[in-house]
This record gives sequence, structure tokens and C-alpha cells, in this order.
Amino acid sequence: MTEQSIPTEAKPGLKDLLQIRDFKYLWSGQIISSLGDSMTGMALMLLVNELTGSTTALATMLILLAIPSLTFGMVAGVYVDRLDRKKIMIVSDLLRGLMVLGFLLVDSADQLWILYVIAFVQAAIGTFFNPARAAIMPNVVGKDKLMAANSLAQTSVIIFNVIGVGVAGWLVGSFDGYRFVFIADSLTFLISMLLIWQVAYQAVPLNVEEKVNVRKILSDLGKGLNVTFSNRILAGTILGMAITMLGLGATNVLLVPLLVDDLQVQETWFAAIEFSQTLSMILSGSLVAVLATRFKPDTIFSRALLGLGMGVGLISIIGNVWHVMGILFLVGWFITPIQASGMTMIQTAVPDELRGRASAANNAIISVANLVSMGAAGILADIVGARSVFIISGAVVMTAGLVAAVVFRGQLEKIPPQADLSITAE
Repeated sequence: MTEQSIPTEAKPGLKDLLQIRDFKYLWSGQIISSLGDSMTGMALMLLVNELTGSTTALATMLILLAIPSLTFGMVAGVYVDRLDRKKIMIVSDLLRGLMVLGFLLVDSADQLWILYVIAFVQAAIGTFFNPARAAIMPNVVGKDKLMAANSLAQTSVIIFNVIGVGVAGWLVGSFDGYRFVFIADSLTFLISMLLIWQVAYQAVPLNVEEKVNVRKILSDLGKGLNVTFSNRILAGTILGMAITMLGLGATNVLLVPLLVDDLQVQETWFAAIEFSQTLSMILSGSLVAVLATRFKPDTIFSRALLGLGMGVGLISIIGNVWHVMGILFLVGWFITPIQASGMTMIQTAVPDELRGRASAANNAIISVANLVSMGAAGILADIVGARSVFIISGAVVMTAGLVAAVVFRGQLEKIPPQADLSITAE
């Protein structure tokens, strides 16, 4: 990181964020990569469905994409804290850009295993990239602009994910364009790599004489976990996110059956339903910046969880598609503030040398909670009914907000609200 990377005097506004040279490159690489990832994600689902027509095959793909976060994520965090984070991101992009071309080899159900293997390895490599990017962000923008940067990054990912899904659907539907999608994704990884290459980040010097072996990795991992869960700000954030996913995982599984089987909603409505929530998530990006000038991140986090829980519980009373769209529009307003404030606290609650492990621990624990919740969804729905599950899920999410507030109590009293985080549309 050079002296020119962060302005001497922080100024509010999107324009000022983008004047930070290194953030501009890091953010541009992220949104381009998000575009390609969403295109490939949609194309993979469509291709698996076309080759097999099996929901089991689709579920297998989703599980394989989730497992690396659990199996490799924590170890990846150790390496992110030991090695040059910029180089980790560059190598990760290069490897994933090459691997995605392997999807071009698959044209029959007999070769489905190739899709599974490549998707799994790609996701495993991604467990190194994401903590590295999260860990490097405070060095790039400075703590005073961190919440604004996280909010902008999250909002941009939402926008480009939607665009990517639409582009992939159009290419596949109009030109049988699986090949176009996979080649385009490979190019996005290459472009992202070149942009990250431009980031002027100075890695912390390492002790090159120190031997790295399994015992040392496990020792570093243990130290990281000890610091993570002895830090009440960090523990409250991760615990709040984990409990939230225990509630939300089930709702993600049951929403479509509730719409189709109970309300008899036609599939043609699904795009509008998805857009209703996406729109409010995008709009709430600017709300985060306004809130950050008045409230501390822990307050935003815990109160937004309470609002999200109430919104999820309201899904239990829906009577038609318009109710669904209205409630999801309400729910979307809370999601971006939760993600932006939560990531900001994870990035700032621990020293630089532990950020990778803290971010990886958060990702791994959230993945476990999400899988547990999705696995329990069907069982709970059979016992109490799908609508009752939404009430239970809403209560669980609200509990997450209360638990986080209790854990946070008194931890940020001496830290003033960030007064320089507003984002204005230019």
C-alpha cells in the first residue's frame, strides 16, 4: 500500500471512493468477476438440468459448491494471513480462469462428473480468494471509509449477479450458448487478475526461515480461532450471522414450494418476485451510508437483524403474489445493512495479521448453519407446515439480533460513529 492509495483527508461520496486508486482496481475486478460467476452459475444449473433432468443432480452440484467452504475455508484463512494476499488473489483468478474452460468438455450425462470435479475445485480455490479480498480492503480504503466501501461492493455484486443471470439465460436460450458463457467467465477471471495486479498493496514481511508444516498450520488456526471467539465484537458478529442462517436456510428451501404448491403462483412471476427483493437491496446500499453517519456498526447490525426477522415471519401470512413481492421488498432493505456492517466489524475487530482467519471462520460457520437449516427445512415443514416454519425462522433471525446486541453491549462505547461514509449518486 502506498501513501497515495488513501487520501490524506477522507471525503464522503461515491466519487471520492473511486478516487482511491487501489479501491477502484479492487472493486472493478470484483464486479467483473461477479458477472462471470453468476453467468457460469446459471449456465451450470441449466446444463445439469438439460443433461439429466434430475433434481438430485442439481442438489449435488449445489452441495459440492458449498462443501469447500467447510473443508478448506479455515485452512485457507491461515494461508491468507501468512502469504501475500495480493498474490493469492492473482493466482486464484488465474487458476479459476483456466479451470472454467474445462466445462467446455462436457456434452453428455456420462461426463457429468467432470462438471462436479471442476466446480468443486473452483469453489475450493475461491475459499482463498474471498478472505484475501476481505482482509486487504481495510488497507486499501482506510477504516473511515470501510463501511461505505463494503456497502458499495455488496450492492455492486447484487446488480452484476442479476445482470449475469440474465445474460446467461439469454445466451443459452438464444444461441445454445453454454460455450459462450464459459469462455466469457474465463475472460472475466483474466480481467480481474489484471486489475488486481494494479493494486499497490505492500505485503507484511514474513519470516522466511520459519518452517510451515501441518503442525504449524494447525497451531496458527487454533490461535486464530482463539482470538476470534475471545473478541466479543467478532464473536457477536459471527454468532449473529450463524444464527441468522439457521433461520434463513429453511426459508430459502421452502419459499418456492410455498409459492407454487400453496399459492399456485406461475413460474413466469418468479423474475418479478426476485426483482422486488433485489431492488430494495440495491436501494438500501445508500441507506447504509446514511446510517453509518449516525450509528455504530454493531447497532446497525443488530437492529437490521430484528427487522429482517419480522419480515421473514410475515411471509407466513401471504395470500397472493403481491403480498410476496411486498414482503420481499421490505426484507431486502435489511440485507445489505447486515452484510455491510457485519463485514466491517470482522475487518476491523482483529489486527491485520488475523483478518484472513476471521473472515474464513465467518464463511465456514455460516455455511454450516445454512446447510443444517436447509437439511431441517423439509422435516420441520412435514411436522408443523411450511407457513409455521417461516414464523419459526423469523423468530430465529430476531433472536440472532438480540444475541448480537447482548454480546456487543459496551464494546464500542468509546468508538464514535463513522462520520465520513455517505455515498451519493453522481
